[in-house]
Amino acid sequence: MIKYYTTLCCFFFTIAIAAQITSGQATYQSKTTVDMDFGGPQMTEQMKEQIAEMMKKALEKTYILDFTKEESIYKEEEKLAAPGAGGGMMAMMGNFTAGSQYKNIKEDLYLQEQEFFGKQFLIADSLPKLEWTLVNESKQIGQYVAFKATAIKKLGDTDFQSMRRRNRNSEVEKEESTTKKDSTEFDIMEEVEIPNEIEIVAWYTPQIPISQGPGEFSGLPGLILEIQADRTSVLCSKIVLNPKETIEIKKPSKGQKVTQEEYQKIVKDKIEEMQEMYGGRGRGMQIRMN
Repeated sequence: MIKYYTTLCCFFFTIAIAAQITSGQATYQSKTTVDMDFGGPQMTEQMKEQIAEMMKKALEKTYILDFTKEESIYKEEEKLAAPGAGGGMMAMMGNFTAGSQYKNIKEDLYLQEQEFFGKQFLIADSLPKLEWTLVNESKQIGQYVAFKATAIKKLGDTDFQSMRRRNRNSEVEKEESTTKKDSTEFDIMEEVEIPNEIEIVAWYTPQIPISQGPGEFSGLPGLILEIQADRTSVLCSKIVLNPKETIEIKKPSKGQKVTQEEYQKIVKDKIEEMQEMYGGRGRGMQIRMN
């Protein structure tokens, strides 16, 4: 009886504390792994390791989520670039990295600043919709009890974070792939593919009853503390609730305004243009190993 009474008191105390949360700031650590097992015979193991390490650092980022009950903005933490960083490959990868992402739950509004090949865009659309399934499973993340939720996300041709090596099933395909890798010229776009869909695993805490989360993710009965999305993992490392300094969330406004669908078409058309320019017969951008 005493144990039941204590548990009940703790429950109502948690609810009372949660009701007082009006804003906050969460810090997230994001990591994305990539398959680096492609390259011609002239690319040494040392070169592959150097590229893999460079990409690993580029794909390990820190993000800040400022949130209120209705709005949030998610952006990469500003830091000085390392000497020599931002070269060709990193600049290319930067073209596919999301800029500041704004979400408004009440207005069903999603805004994202995005620079693509030197041009600034402002993607404006409704909030991304995922059919979340709440799972009866929990774990501790820091001082918060988090519950599991899953969803299936459909991918498009421009979701490059989920790009992976093409699965060569037949012996003919395997032989063709080997022949290309033994050549001094190979078509990297023929060696990779993007899956049609991926599973999203989220961990949210009802102790912070605000339907926000990192990046595009939201729509759960509590702040999302962790996301597993294919090869990308995002984990909350720090939370400040009701900070002394008032959190001001400003809507992104820079760039040519487009919908998500329009932006994806712009990216797709640009990639096809580059394939045509560098791939000869439009089959894909080729890498020449000198």
